[in-house]
Amino acid sequence: MDFLLTERSREIFRKIIEAYVETGEPVGSQTLSRSIGLKLSSATIRKIMGDLEDQGFLYSPHTSAGRIPTTAGFRFFVNGLLEIGTLTDDEKTNIESLCAHNGKTLQGALEEATLALSGLSQCAGVVLAPKKEESLKHIEFIPLNGSRVLVILVTMEGSVENRIIEVQRDLPMSTLTQASNYLNYKFSGCTLAHAKKLLFKERERDQEALDELTQKVVDLGVATWADTPTGGTLIVRGKANLLQDNFAPDHLSRLKGLFEQLETKEGLLSVLDATIEAEGIQIYIGSENSEANLENCSVILSPYTSVRGNVIGAIGVIGPTRLNYGRIIPMVDYTAKVISRLLGASE
Repeated sequence: MDFLLTERSREIFRKIIEAYVETGEPVGSQTLSRSIGLKLSSATIRKIMGDLEDQGFLYSPHTSAGRIPTTAGFRFFVNGLLEIGTLTDDEKTNIESLCAHNGKTLQGALEEATLALSGLSQCAGVVLAPKKEESLKHIEFIPLNGSRVLVILVTMEGSVENRIIEVQRDLPMSTLTQASNYLNYKFSGCTLAHAKKLLFKERERDQEALDELTQKVVDLGVATWADTPTGGTLIVRGKANLLQDNFAPDHLSRLKGLFEQLETKEGLLSVLDATIEAEGIQIYIGSENSEANLENCSVILSPYTSVRGNVIGAIGVIGPTRLNYGRIIPMVDYTAKVISRLLGASE
């Protein structure tokens, strides 16, 4: 939807956002008339605020005559009115030093970066660390009751994972054995993603060697892992920073639920995965986070890459919707670039 605002309306809306970001309190016309720097009466400002409310940019809490920006209001501000700041050389140096490897593992470096972002932004820092894809050593299919089959996967690195797949009907042990032998012979030493690609390339050539049932078990067994999102390791730091914010009373009552979600990582992986699939920095505001149960928060994320330029993770912050977007966006963006550079130097 296109919103038509006059220059004066835009300026007043910008002032409302700035006042709300600073105080966390509903903004009234008298407050604006004193601080806006324009020769406008409170009545004129109230009229403009009413128009902004009709547009869906503001709402009035039942406890106050002042107004608060809505999710749509913040989105309009971020997309159309936000002036993104630039980091000083000292701030860049600070981020680089806080993120530096100093001989740490990748996991350690990412934890340092998350702590750095949390401290600099006074929000909770989050990062999705890539899960290293291990190579296949041995796979085995074991029949269970009915049409269920247990798949046991052993990797070259020593990991053992079990998963249950559903087949159409009871299968003879000979079929499961043939499927296991085929995969172990063909794909030992391959990652599962690579094994899946090779499997589809070689299907026509090998279809005579495998009967239909065995081929289905092979396909299903590989897809069980290869089609599952890697997810990776989710690191959250600085949750206590959220307690220091001047949340409105109704938001405070929901803070416990937010902490539980940050603790269990519920919902966050889907947001981080979406960021990895997108290009550039991503900003999720308020109710835009409903899928992740973070309706009262904003999430700013940026993907980071390996030396080959492949996106392998995302890093950012979670905070109240009244974030200082202009300051935090370049902070997140620069931290992601530092991490990408560090990963490139380490490979």
